[in-house]
Amino acid sequence: MHGKKSLVRLCALLLVVGMLFVLAGCSSGGGASTSTSSSSTSTGAGPVKIALLLPETKTARYETQDKPLFEAKVKEIAPNAEIIYSNANQDPAQQQSQADAALTNGANVLVLDAVDSTSAASIVQKAAAKGVPVIAYDRLINGAPIDNYVSFDNEQVGKLQGQALLDKLKATVTSGKPKIVMINGSPTDNNATLFKKGAHSVLDGQVDIVAEYDTPDWSPDKAQTEMDQAITKVGKNGFDGVYAANDGTAGGAIAAMKAAGIDPKTKPTTGQDAELAGIQRIILGEQYMTVYKAISQEASAAAVVAVALATKQPIPSDITMTNVNNTTKDVPSVLLVPVAVNKDNIQSTIVADKFWTPAQILNTPALQAAGAALGIK
Repeated sequence: MHGKKSLVRLCALLLVVGMLFVLAGCSSGGGASTSTSSSSTSTGAGPVKIALLLPETKTARYETQDKPLFEAKVKEIAPNAEIIYSNANQDPAQQQSQADAALTNGANVLVLDAVDSTSAASIVQKAAAKGVPVIAYDRLINGAPIDNYVSFDNEQVGKLQGQALLDKLKATVTSGKPKIVMINGSPTDNNATLFKKGAHSVLDGQVDIVAEYDTPDWSPDKAQTEMDQAITKVGKNGFDGVYAANDGTAGGAIAAMKAAGIDPKTKPTTGQDAELAGIQRIILGEQYMTVYKAISQEASAAAVVAVALATKQPIPSDITMTNVNNTTKDVPSVLLVPVAVNKDNIQSTIVADKFWTPAQILNTPALQAAGAALGIK
């Protein structure tokens, strides 16, 4: 009897040991997956949470390009990652609340395109206090300990705009300095400051600036009002061209010219972002140029950096970094190269990169005819 009890105890002991081996094997496999997978935290606590905080919807690119491209890249490299998305609709207080909510919800990294670079510094400070890294996306945040910055060479954007406008006006204005109206971007956006600086570095001394405005919220409606004021101030023939900081403000300026009976084809106007409406105006001759920023590259780079920071992994070596000082530190940064686009290179840039398809661009008979003449297909 005693022998039978011992045998039962032995069998039970072997069964327990066997189960422990199985559990240990499962734990070892799960731990390895957690440490190597880009979609789990380094502690194995579950899928990472990446907050994408965009600033506004008046500039079409954010909802049509940045958001879907960023999300697609994150899902490609970290399929189980959770993306916490918010758009602040140009409201700094709302962006503060959205960032607070993302941190409360356990975000492992914030990808922040600041409405207001000054107030955004407090978001960065709150995140830092919780040990959550922050990537300044598209717009640099000064005076705050951001971890990375992903954008374009924004002073170069302004230089491209200014040089394109200057070259065009020198070819068309036959006497005296060309006269221009400058419609800059939002005064709360650090990028707008850089665009303006770059443009002035090219235009100052070469043109007469007859009116200049900073456009709150990048609003096309406010840009239209500013252009109305400029036309009232200097008259229909008192300017030769318009520096507009992006395609939205260009659209507002062109609408004001049309309302005043001015043919915008006679007043070359700059832009930026290669918005669909901007590209269409360029094809029709109403807008002279835009600046194409390959947002797919920007969003992709931000996604790669975000996943690396969220999972506490090194940033891949194929991401080229430089340093940008934000008055607090030298920030490891990805700065991509902008490209000036006019009617002559839409096919080789916008269409070739599939940023917009010919079907999207040429959606009216007038655009189809003008596009065919330019070889857009």
